[in-house]
Amino acid sequence: METTLNKFIYGGETMGRLPAPDNRAVFIPYTLPGERVTTELTFQKKGFARGKLLEILEASPERIEAKCEHFTACRACHYQHMPYEAQLRAKEEILKDQLTRLGKIENPPISKIIPSPEIWNYRNQMDFQLGRSPSTPNILEITECHIPAPAINEFWQELEFGENDLFNRITLRQDAAENIMLIFHSENPETPEMTLEDDLSVVHITEGEIIVMGGDDHIITTLHNRPFRVSATSFFHPNTAVAEKMISHLLEVLPLDAETALLELHSGVGSFSAFLAPKVGRLICVENSATACEDFAINLDEFENIALYEAPAMNIFPSLDVTPDIILVDPPASGLGRHTLERMLKVGSSTLAYVASDPSTLARDAKKIISGGYTLKNITPFDIAPQTAQIHSIAIFEKK
Repeated sequence: METTLNKFIYGGETMGRLPAPDNRAVFIPYTLPGERVTTELTFQKKGFARGKLLEILEASPERIEAKCEHFTACRACHYQHMPYEAQLRAKEEILKDQLTRLGKIENPPISKIIPSPEIWNYRNQMDFQLGRSPSTPNILEITECHIPAPAINEFWQELEFGENDLFNRITLRQDAAENIMLIFHSENPETPEMTLEDDLSVVHITEGEIIVMGGDDHIITTLHNRPFRVSATSFFHPNTAVAEKMISHLLEVLPLDAETALLELHSGVGSFSAFLAPKVGRLICVENSATACEDFAINLDEFENIALYEAPAMNIFPSLDVTPDIILVDPPASGLGRHTLERMLKVGSSTLAYVASDPSTLARDAKKIISGGYTLKNITPFDIAPQTAQIHSIAIFEKK
């Protein structure tokens, strides 16, 4: 079946139309707008279909050869067939489309996307599946990957695992000194036996329990030369250089002074909080992860103007004894929960800052924030994951 593609869609696909009289939208990965291709439909619904690329009949002049031999088979990268500048333009277009179409925001005030200083070997954490099993029959055996940071990229290729039924997934993390933490994930409480290097931290995570097999249960990484303790189960920004740019942006655009009261939801290990605390009079932070709270307490021990609550984000609002001037949220990709969003809007803070990792849930939440009496003043996208379809951004809302 032949079709011509016309625009990028969030998630790494490009949209075209099926031949008349069908005319349904069809979404095809690893293609570019303007390309004429043949496709085989893999999924169909009444209003749209998805297809896989069979042949490129007419290629876009922007198409380039992918760097990785596993591109399209691995499915972790989406844009290796595009020059980096084209990737950035595509992400700006997709963010605008999501805010306009889903958020019903006319002419959203999107600033130019902030690029990543490194477009290859930038990621300080990687997850790997090990071996095939009846539950994971589609695992691809890879021989190269150009996304992990250099120390991780060198280390994973040296790992050797024999047959085992104890674990099937590992995580590699890199600290500021390029030391490696190896994390095993399993439902089996039995800890695997292995030969360990002296300077390697190895952790087994099973049923919520953290078992240290060697080294430490955390890494020390840095943002703007400030050290942060990050435990094996705590989240940390996968692209350090872009995370630093996001911090600098928040410090620049937020109205911070010694009288400011700021509420931060989903604070994590304190990566934003550590830089906001010196700029405000009072900082109230909320985080639901116990290990992240432990890391936070260590990372920000020097500050006396911070209150940290270990709780779901929505639970903090009845306990607030102050109306925060600014609320900063950094939710997971699923966005803010309905109850959290409703309670946040009732507070009536003058400024809301929304750190988003998914443009579709941002668009959904932005629509509700605007209907709750706020104006979207600016949204700045950040390319935290080059070669992939991920789009991160920071949106600033002001109370009307």
